[in-house]
Amino acid sequence: MSNPAINPAVPAVPTKPGKPTKPSKEQSSKDSAAGMDYLQSLPRRWVTLYIPLVVFVFVLLFPFYWMTITAFKPDAELLGHSSNPFWVIAPTLAHFKKLLFDTPYPEWMLNTVIVSSVSTITSLACSVFAAYAIERLRFQGAKQVGLAIFLAYLIPPSILFIPLAAIVFQLGLFDTRWALILTYPTFLIPFCTWLLMGYFRSIPYELEECALIDGATRWQILVKIILPLAVPGLISAGIFAFTLSWNEFIYALTFISSSEVKTVPVGVVTELIEGDVYHWGALMAGALLGSLPVAAVYSFFVEYYVSGMTGAVKE
Repeated sequence: MSNPAINPAVPAVPTKPGKPTKPSKEQSSKDSAAGMDYLQSLPRRWVTLYIPLVVFVFVLLFPFYWMTITAFKPDAELLGHSSNPFWVIAPTLAHFKKLLFDTPYPEWMLNTVIVSSVSTITSLACSVFAAYAIERLRFQGAKQVGLAIFLAYLIPPSILFIPLAAIVFQLGLFDTRWALILTYPTFLIPFCTWLLMGYFRSIPYELEECALIDGATRWQILVKIILPLAVPGLISAGIFAFTLSWNEFIYALTFISSSEVKTVPVGVVTELIEGDVYHWGALMAGALLGSLPVAAVYSFFVEYYVSGMTGAVKE
């Protein structure tokens, strides 16, 4: 074999000294596998993965477990000291019977569903137009408007309910469902707008520009292009808005006084606490039944919720 340095017919390949060589895919996979070696041994997996996961799940689910067993415990076990506080010996449905038949809880649940659904739909509709205008129309001061909307969400409801109470009373909406339906968007629209702004920002502008070249109007672009691509973001914003309106307490306590118009959070607290007597079984039963619809919504739309929070549309 001829040596290139000696044989002039074979040109020498110049090399640049000091240039780093790119590692191969096999070497990268080996490095990644070596980096995860600390999880291969069982003791290290327990310390770094299993024990923190068990602690997190326990802290997260224990309040729900305590609420469930309290709802099924008879009063003798709730008030007695000899029974096991972490288990139900003789489960009963007396608390659920008292809640459903001796209190207007079904009406509270219906009011909560109506108020939360209408407020969420109204807030989403307004937020879609606001987020689209801020992120896609590119007018002067769009970023400042988006920041102002986000700052409006940070205003605590404990400050806003005072002027809102005067407005609701002057409009004759006090002690009606409309008092809540029209005031809940004051904190739902800023949050949904801020969330949808981030999702609309991830949609490629080229899709919209191509549609404009083909003669599509802004309304057609919004309805036929933007909204179908933003379905996960819309579902995420809707879930958050529905949850916030479902659990809202201050406005519902301030604007509603009649028992038949109250929502679940206010009705359970105000009707099942008589002076210094707490009906713990009925309270926990009401909290358990009130949390089931929200849990069902989260579990049903969990895939859209996760994709909406990661929020990306591939170009």
